[in-house]
Amino acid sequence: MQSLDGEQSLMRIFISESDRHQNKPLYKFLLELFRSRGFAGATVLRGVAGFGANSVLHTDQLLCLSQDLPLVIEVVDSEEKIESIVLELGDMLQGGMVTLEKARVIYYKK
Repeated sequence: MQSLDGEQSLMRIFISESDRHQNKPLYKFLLELFRSRGFAGATVLRGVAGFGANSVLHTDQLLCLSQDLPLVIEVVDSEEKIESIVLELGDMLQGGMVTLEKARVIYYKK
């Protein structure tokens, strides 16, 4: 296991729950991809409400019962590892957004 202490990269991928790639939910496809490529880890966060470029509001309120809630996938690893997959994401995302920023990793243990 490599050490991730110090400055690393944080990638956030903003997608919708209904997004799919190769006949499976996109978030599951991405998690499997990151795992198979040896990324340090990834987490999927489900939003309670949000909107994207088309300004359509998606919410989890009972009256709406949206099945298309916003998801954020966070991945932390070295800058090189993150950059190695960024271009591939463009082919997988029908919409959404990817952000990159520096992250200081203080503690990482298996």
